[in-house]
Amino acid sequence: MENSIIKVLDLHKSYGDFEAVKGISFEVYEGEIFGLLGPNGAGKSTTLEIIETLRKKTSGSVTVNGLDLDVNPNEIKKIIGVQLQASGFYPGLNLTELINLFAGLYNEAVDPMELLEKVNLKDKAKAKFKELSGGQKQRFSIATTLINKPKIIFLDEPTTGLDPQARRNLWELIQDIRKQGTTIIITTHYMDEAEVLCDRVAIIDNGKIIAIDSPSKLIDDLVETGFERPVQVKKANLEDVFINLTGYTIRED
Repeated sequence: MENSIIKVLDLHKSYGDFEAVKGISFEVYEGEIFGLLGPNGAGKSTTLEIIETLRKKTSGSVTVNGLDLDVNPNEIKKIIGVQLQASGFYPGLNLTELINLFAGLYNEAVDPMELLEKVNLKDKAKAKFKELSGGQKQRFSIATTLINKPKIIFLDEPTTGLDPQARRNLWELIQDIRKQGTTIIITTHYMDEAEVLCDRVAIIDNGKIIAIDSPSKLIDDLVETGFERPVQVKKANLEDVFINLTGYTIRED
């Protein structure tokens, strides 16, 4: 039986008369990659920010690794890693300096070179954050989520704006992190990304979860209704063609 590391029960979040989250319930299993998908404004970011202890809930319960959000928010913070957007970093500091800064905030002893090697940025240790390409910034952002050796990391649209090579490289990085036993919760607007990475996904719309299962099962259920794609499904897609022709090597700006 799979162990639940996150349990969300009847979660509500209101802003005055507007209810952003309307009674969401779901579980995330230990060691899985779980996707929370939905259009802009659906309530997925609010839901994640509540779990991350960054936003107050209106009602409902959230448990993370057995810790009650209402009782132990500080203990929850110690076991999660949250991906920062680019604006969260001092652009004039180099990567080693930034890692040491965050390690100090977490009160953790970290080897910056070892951490940078995990995300293929060891050769950029002395580069300033503002000098990195888009793909490098995303990889570094993920590296910072690992500083406190978290049980769970949250990745918010980690490949937005990346070229195909950088995108596939980041997929491999995320899968490698999961192989080390870390549970990953990811949001993305790229359905092919969710299909490749996620063991299960929850689709949220209008503040409610409208479907939750593995991508494969959700697709099979749709096909069983008689749905057919207007274009014949092929064994490869245009992104595969692009990478096959141009190579897998990341080309940094």
